[in-house]
Amino acid sequence: MTLVRKTMRVVKARDPSSVLALETMRARKYLPYRTSMGFWAVNNTRHIQSKYHQQYKAYPDNKKLDPRSISQLLNREKKWMEMIRQWDLNMQKNYKKVRSRCRKGIPRKIRPLAWHYLCGGQLLMGKPDTGCYAEFLSREGDPKYLADIQKDIDRQFFHEMFLSRETSSTTGGEEDKPPPGKQALVNILKAYSVVNPVVGYCQAQAPIAAFLLMHMPEEHAFWCLFSICDKYLRGYYSPGMEMIQLDGDILFNLLKKVSPHIHKLLTKQQVDPIMYMTEWFLCAFVRTLPWETLLRVWDMFLCEGKCAGCPGKPFYECGTCSCVKV
Repeated sequence: MTLVRKTMRVVKARDPSSVLALETMRARKYLPYRTSMGFWAVNNTRHIQSKYHQQYKAYPDNKKLDPRSISQLLNREKKWMEMIRQWDLNMQKNYKKVRSRCRKGIPRKIRPLAWHYLCGGQLLMGKPDTGCYAEFLSREGDPKYLADIQKDIDRQFFHEMFLSRETSSTTGGEEDKPPPGKQALVNILKAYSVVNPVVGYCQAQAPIAAFLLMHMPEEHAFWCLFSICDKYLRGYYSPGMEMIQLDGDILFNLLKKVSPHIHKLLTKQQVDPIMYMTEWFLCAFVRTLPWETLLRVWDMFLCEGKCAGCPGKPFYECGTCSCVKV
């Protein structure tokens, strides 16, 4: 028993964002508030805050801005709203401007709407042949997929307030409240398994859906997930995952071009790309990159990965590799 306790202490010390550490913080009342993004925060200097909270604090949009920076930010937001009002025209005739603004980083307040338009979610919502989200939810899903979804649902962004379990009192004495985003996440994943029964549900879809749900309403998140799975990551979740293997070869050739030394070393050690890049690509880096980097990569990924909603623009062979710089 002593060895077990010692091991648990080591685990908590090494990973302060783990479930074990979170339960300890609850017992010691170290979790009195949440950040504006919904991540747990602590006011006890002896405890290291969760990695996502640390990344969020470092995010430029959350730092105190001087009047000039505020004016610039408001001006950027205004430009984005004007661009979205004539979205189809801008994507057809001013795509380079859209791409340039995405590479600069989409303002945080505009990002949910911008992502929805970039991936073509607004087009899918308006097409009668794609069906209705409420209709998908009303259908009975495959019991196997539904069981898998329930198993995976509690693993997604444990420190995010809409997806993690939350006690109604900081003392922990009252009954747990159900997280408000949990059912929405189940709905999104179930609806996709219904509308695309060939692919169904894959474990890697859950973190992407959760990430989208943290930024936009449920139905918008569903159509964005639909577009990402159907266009950007097409073939990633199919049996055999042929596209993952193909994109692994693309990544390895890119590595050979930009870093011959590392490519030579990995080849010598017989380390295939599939051994280290599967989670990166399947989850679109949601589980991998720091928060600020992830948001900026997604700004470019949804714009350049497949040029969604932009007929006449060439599709990239690899939606994920197009945004990766080694």
